[in-house]
Amino acid sequence: MLTLLGSPTSPFVRKVRVSAAILGLEQQIEVKDADTSSLTSELVAQNPLAKIPTLILQDQTTLYDSRVIVEYLDFRAGGNIIFPEGQARFIALRQQALADGLMDAALLQVYEKRMRASENYDEGWIERQKVKVANALNYAEAHLAIPTEKVHIGHIAQACALGYLDLRFNGDWRKSCPRLESWLNSFSERVPAFSKTAASLKI
Repeated sequence: MLTLLGSPTSPFVRKVRVSAAILGLEQQIEVKDADTSSLTSELVAQNPLAKIPTLILQDQTTLYDSRVIVEYLDFRAGGNIIFPEGQARFIALRQQALADGLMDAALLQVYEKRMRASENYDEGWIERQKVKVANALNYAEAHLAIPTEKVHIGHIAQACALGYLDLRFNGDWRKSCPRLESWLNSFSERVPAFSKTAASLKI
């Protein structure tokens, strides 16, 4: 049994969980909540960066971050399932990188407001992250909103990034990205694990 340390609201953890389900490995992974704020938590013992997701293997070695974990899961499932072969692999990896960057920029906005008192918000910093999110969405709306026959890691990451915007930013992206909204609806219908892994802020 593998152990995935994470949080139900993390888009990066969701990316791993959706990937595992597509690869048929969901039943081989125990998901455990991790305390990212404690310097003495189990997470720190397994990952010196104290970041999620972290995957504990059967031999008690660990893998991190999400990009490494999904590569490992694909390998464990037989390889080249959610990672295409040849030139197409780099197209998928680039889409994953764009989605991961969108997640990072969204998370940084959340952390800025979570970690500072309101009078100390760095509005310039927050605005830069908003621009990154907007730029990523504009590109995806124009170029990455076409459903494809086979789901790859770029699609999974993109769906989880949009899901995080729904969770933390009230789905405001949908107002200006109708093609992406349609794409996400299609993805959700094709990949039941996406809806299954949806988080609530009540958690």
